[in-house]
Amino acid sequence: MNKNKTLRATALTACMVAAGQAWATNGMLMEGYGPVALSMGGAAQAYDNGTAGMMNNPATLQLGANGTRVDLALGLLGPNVTAMGEKSGGTSYVMPAIGWVRKNDQFSYGIGVFGQGGMGTEYPAGSMNAAGTSQPVRSELAVGRVILPVSYRATEQLNLGASLDYTWASLDMRMAAGLTQLGGLYAGGTGAFAPANLQAAMGQLAGMGVSTARIDFSDDNKFTGAAKASGFTGKLGATYSLNPNLTLGASYHLKTRMGDLKTNATGATLTMGQAMTGRMVIHDFQMPANGALGLAWKASSSLELLADVKRIAWANAMKDFRMTFESAPGNVSFTLPQNWKDQTVLALGGAYKLNPAWMLRAGYSHASNPVPDATVHPLFPAIVKDHYTAGFGYQIGKNMTLDAALSHAPKVTVNAGMLGGAPITHSQTNYQMLLGIRY
Repeated sequence: MNKNKTLRATALTACMVAAGQAWATNGMLMEGYGPVALSMGGAAQAYDNGTAGMMNNPATLQLGANGTRVDLALGLLGPNVTAMGEKSGGTSYVMPAIGWVRKNDQFSYGIGVFGQGGMGTEYPAGSMNAAGTSQPVRSELAVGRVILPVSYRATEQLNLGASLDYTWASLDMRMAAGLTQLGGLYAGGTGAFAPANLQAAMGQLAGMGVSTARIDFSDDNKFTGAAKASGFTGKLGATYSLNPNLTLGASYHLKTRMGDLKTNATGATLTMGQAMTGRMVIHDFQMPANGALGLAWKASSSLELLADVKRIAWANAMKDFRMTFESAPGNVSFTLPQNWKDQTVLALGGAYKLNPAWMLRAGYSHASNPVPDATVHPLFPAIVKDHYTAGFGYQIGKNMTLDAALSHAPKVTVNAGMLGGAPITHSQTNYQMLLGIRY
């Protein structure tokens, strides 16, 4: 293997390890993929937004210049979460991405690795969120993709695109709860956890003064979680030029088809009076299907305006969070109701070409909150709504560009029914930067 191929393979491998670490703000999805789209509110359906198009709308890959392009991106995500007045310690996460595309007049194809989304929080051992267990609580969900896109110029006006996406997810969770609260999530069991046996055991524990319980699976690895799953999904997309100044775009992202998230055989503990070791299985956790429509209007030689609307089918993917603890004494299942609602996202943006070297961008997006107040949890507070975004593009040389973006999500506060009406707040400030190289 020559030196350039070795470097590309090394970079791709590194991004596959790390790209799943994404904290998201449209539910569990990012508000924008790639700094070009992010700086314009996440709008990305109807114009060339670089190799990030394979994550947004694969048909847009055919809107770029002929040749080969590689994009190296780095994101910094800064969530700011409080629950019951306690600030989460999870405040900074790094997210790399890489994309490679080759294009001619008729076809585009390529490969990329992107973080799709996730969420998580961390609270110390002495916090109220630890429910008196004197141990820290945390969650860290990461979802990433290896994407194989292709696009095709069907006519002078119409481009079609599709992608096959290998998807993986990992999850750490250290959750504390009152013993009776955990009992309320009980969804069946065998052996020592059969209904009659469990009821007797909980009565004995209550008599001994035991009032708390823990579910714990976490490998404390910065790149992967203790419970893992993988599978496949895909996307379809199209763009249509009504005239030289107005382009329409649309895409549909299929729901993922990953297997159950599982720890290894001794990767989880369930503590109810004493710690029991076993395997944790999270059943049928998937990323939702979503569809988007957008337009790009070249208002002048210097100004382009964009608008997208997206519908994310959370109700079909996040009805319940179901898990089973498998151990030698028996198996026990818990169901944490979620009842998320479908989410509509409106993204508006614009780009102004200041001179041949500089492009200025800005945008705004608004999304409905998909998480009902009754079921929002301090470990999974995906409640953000609005984003104000800005960024720039700079032509470093003939074959190299630099793009950067800033996104701020103002604070949203909800009264969590699961916490007896106690407030949960969430805001974010996120950054992305990308180096684009043509050769």
